[in-house]
Amino acid sequence: MTDAPYRGRFAPSPTGPLHAGSLLAALGSWLLARQAGGEWRVRIEDIDPPRTVAGAAEAQLATLAAFGLRHDGPVVRQSARDALYRAALDHLLASGQAFECHCSRRVLADAGGIHRRCISRQRRPDPAIRLRVPDGCGIAFEDAVFGHQHQRVDTAVGDFVLRRSDGLWAYQLAVVVDDAEQGITDVVRGADLLDSTPRQILLQRALGLPTPRHAHLPLVLDAAGRKLSKSDAALPVSTAAPVATLAMLWRRLGQENLPPSALTGVDAFLQAATQAFRLDRVPRVPPPVPSAMHNANAMQHA
Repeated sequence: MTDAPYRGRFAPSPTGPLHAGSLLAALGSWLLARQAGGEWRVRIEDIDPPRTVAGAAEAQLATLAAFGLRHDGPVVRQSARDALYRAALDHLLASGQAFECHCSRRVLADAGGIHRRCISRQRRPDPAIRLRVPDGCGIAFEDAVFGHQHQRVDTAVGDFVLRRSDGLWAYQLAVVVDDAEQGITDVVRGADLLDSTPRQILLQRALGLPTPRHAHLPLVLDAAGRKLSKSDAALPVSTAAPVATLAMLWRRLGQENLPPSALTGVDAFLQAATQAFRLDRVPRVPPPVPSAMHNANAMQHA
C-alpha cells in the first residue's frame, strides 16, 4: 500500500473497439481518480501482436475523448517497454524465483493443469519462464468493492508464466512492472481480473515493488450472461449519444440519479458524477464462471 498522491490508470488491449464493459471500467477509474484530485493515465497493453488489431488503439483513444475521459501524461504502449520486462525477468531468474519450464499445454492438461513441478520428459528449444510459487502460498488483500479476498496461489494457479514459450511477455509480469514504473497507486478494473490480483501481489513482493489499492467493478454481460469481449466482436460503444451512454453506465455502477442539469452535456455530466460517485454503492456482482475455452487458455501458453 502507498501514501503517494493518487494515480489511477486505464489499460485496454487493442483487440477491437471499446465496448460497454470497457467504458464502464474506464469511467469508474476516471471518476475515482478525479474525485481524489489525482491523475489518470492510459496504457495500451499491446504485448500480444497476434491479437492486436491495426488502428484499434487509436479508435479506443478517440472513444475515450468523445466521452470526456481525458488522460494525464503521454499514452504508454507496452510494446515499447521490452527492456523493463527483461530486467525484471533477469532479476527473478538470478534470484531463483523464476525458472525455465519445458512442459507443454498437453502435458499440463493431462496432469490437471496446475504446474507444481516440471513433468516433461524432454527439453524444449522454446521453454516458458514461470514464477516459482512456494507450497502453501496464500495471498490476501482487501478489495474496495468485494471486500476481503484470499487465494491459495499454489493450489488454485500454480507456478504461473512470466514469458511465454512463443517469446511473448505474459500479462502478469507486464502489468506489475508497468504499474510500478508508472507510479500507479490505485488499480480500478473489471471483476474478471479479481482472481489475477493475488498473482500480481505475489510478483510485486518477489520484485520488491509496492502493491496498489484495488477496486474491481461489475462486468457488463450479454443476454447469455457472458462478459462482453472486444475479441468476441461485441458491439462497440456508439459515440452518437454520449450522455445517454454515460447515464446507463452510471446506473450499472449502482449510483443514484443525477440532477437534470447533469444531462445537458458530457462535461456537465462528468462534473456532477465526480462529486456524487460513491464506491460503496457499486454492486458486488461476481464474474461469470469461466468457460471451457477460458480454462484452456488459462494454461498460460505453456
